[in-house]
Amino acid sequence: MLNISENSIKERAEIEKNSAFSSISLPRANRMTAWWLSITLLVTIIVFFLPWTQNIQMKGKVTTLLPGQRPQSVNSAIDGRIEKWYVREGELVQAGDTIVFLSEVKSEYFDPNLVGRTAERVNAKRASAENYGEKAAALDRQIAALQQEQVLKKEQLENKIKQAEFKIQSNEAALQQAEADLRIAQFQANRTDTLYQKGIKSLSDLENKRLKVQETQAKAVSAANKLAESRNDLNIAKLQLSAVDNEYANKISKAQSEKFATLSGQFEAIGDVNKLQNEYENYSRRNDLYYVIAPQTGYITKTIKAGIGEIVKAGGEIVTIVPQTRELAVEMYVSPMDLPLLTTGQKVGLIFDGWQAFVVSGWSNFTFGTYQGEITAIDNIPNDKNQYRILVKSADPEKPFPDLLRVGAGAQGIALLKDVPVWYEIWRQLNGFPADFYEDNVNMKEDKFKPPVKAVAK
Repeated sequence: MLNISENSIKERAEIEKNSAFSSISLPRANRMTAWWLSITLLVTIIVFFLPWTQNIQMKGKVTTLLPGQRPQSVNSAIDGRIEKWYVREGELVQAGDTIVFLSEVKSEYFDPNLVGRTAERVNAKRASAENYGEKAAALDRQIAALQQEQVLKKEQLENKIKQAEFKIQSNEAALQQAEADLRIAQFQANRTDTLYQKGIKSLSDLENKRLKVQETQAKAVSAANKLAESRNDLNIAKLQLSAVDNEYANKISKAQSEKFATLSGQFEAIGDVNKLQNEYENYSRRNDLYYVIAPQTGYITKTIKAGIGEIVKAGGEIVTIVPQTRELAVEMYVSPMDLPLLTTGQKVGLIFDGWQAFVVSGWSNFTFGTYQGEITAIDNIPNDKNQYRILVKSADPEKPFPDLLRVGAGAQGIALLKDVPVWYEIWRQLNGFPADFYEDNVNMKEDKFKPPVKAVAK
């Protein structure tokens, strides 16, 4: 019955005696279904308007914060042959411990006394360079002596020129005296000849006067010759003075040429010394490279080369070592669409493979078993898969990363964003829209412009 009228006959009707009434009434199961559907619809509507925290979910793996703490390969710096192992896989080694010993495989390094012989060559070449230096010093002394000798020679010739000039003056005076004596002797001889003609003087007096004239004439000629000789000596001294510079310039130039040749030999010897010293250091260093040592304290995880007698090339990997002390971090990858929503210092929830966790990404209050992380670095360029790498470190000192966590373990990250209604998040996901971009302005203050204070004259 529809129960349209206000006057009901339900109490007077015998429903149990008439089967038609039972066929048209609702069964109890249908009433329960309708009841639950109504409750479900109401709950769904309520849930649609509940707050939902937008988030960015990422996947990655465990790594280390510092590059020097990541697993590394120990390489051989030289070509060699494995002779003896000092470690085994899984063993803890200290920095500087010997891992393997290599023997030489190149013929130019087979000589066991190669370093000693190279040192002898270095000493011999160094002594040669020192001898060149001593020779150059001797040539310097020789050049200085020649220069001093040149000065003394010039002073000597200048004194000789002065002596020649004084001698010329003396000879000129002697010549003048001889010419005066000759004129007097000739005058006396003429006068004696006149007196002899008059019979006043005898013939012997006349002959004596004539002899005197010859003697004074001979003295005048001798004085003239001495004057000419002294003038010739002066000219010779001047020529010697003018030639002394050329003479000693030639000698000094020759000594300087020998000096420069000696210095050239010395520089060449010094270059050979440096080259041999370089070879000596290389050979000495190569002897130390036969023992491959651990670069830092860590665990030997994998031996790439095995056995005895195996050849190792220069730069070839021998073992892999994992540092003992390390600060773990997580590297994750995000799409370019989510990258603008992440900043350094932002908190990220982390889930590690092997550690149980209950996660409700939109309601962080119902999430348990996660670890708190903080974004410390974001790459500026994408990788081959067009994803950007971010680096997350531990942000909760009271709950650090697990001690048993190893580098390379899988990890998941959840970066929480803005709170929105559930219906909005479903609509955003169905349309493929990015999460809402927002900025935390709690601790940000706008800078207020302050005009400059003008000085007021008092």
